Amino acid sequence: MFRFNNTVVGYPITFVLIIWIVFWAEIRFGFRLNYLGIEPETFIGLRGVFLSPFIHADISHLYHNSLPLLVLSSALFYFYKPVAWKVLGMGIIVSGVLTWIIAKNGVHIGASGLVYVLMSFMLFRGIISKHYRLMALSFLVIFIYGSMFWYVFPIKENISWEGHLSGLITGIVFSLVFTKTSWNATRFDWEKSDYDSDLDPFMKHFDSNGNFIESKEEE
Repeated sequence: MFRFNNTVVGYPITFVLIIWIVFWAEIRFGFRLNYLGIEPETFIGLRGVFLSPFIHADISHLYHNSLPLLVLSSALFYFYKPVAWKVLGMGIIVSGVLTWIIAKNGVHIGASGLVYVLMSFMLFRGIISKHYRLMALSFLVIFIYGSMFWYVFPIKENISWEGHLSGLITGIVFSLVFTKTSWNATRFDWEKSDYDSDLDPFMKHFDSNGNFIESKEEE
């Protein structure tokens, strides 16, 4: 069942808040952490796989990542709670490593790669699941964030389209690998592999022809 609780918004707000605190500290104390981003094909640049999502170039960059990150991660914890931490944690690592491999020279920073992971995961997972609520979520994601697909191509300077492409690919792969949702986490008895209809109290009210019968207490 889909159930709302404090963690649905609590974890996303905390994550986004950390990103804003890092940016505030840079401005307040006058230092920059851009050098901690992903530097392609350099050993030291691998540290950016873990650190780059928390580092942003300016307030505009931070704002444009914060809102979709908050919305999409909240949806992730509501609809896909059983795999939410795996998608977030492994999403950062896999998309970061892929960016490190395919990106051009330079330093790549920002949480946009993770945003693309979440967007593509929920889009394709919902379609594959064929569950009406998850499919509705997929259509909502494409309606709101569909324009993001343009930015997996080098159409604008100073934007890490490689990071976007890496996130998109990672999300698609995750949609095939991580299949658990808050909907199928709890299964009905008749959906289980060891279900026996002869032992089901409800099914005992029907005869072999499907006619309803009244069960009588044994003497």
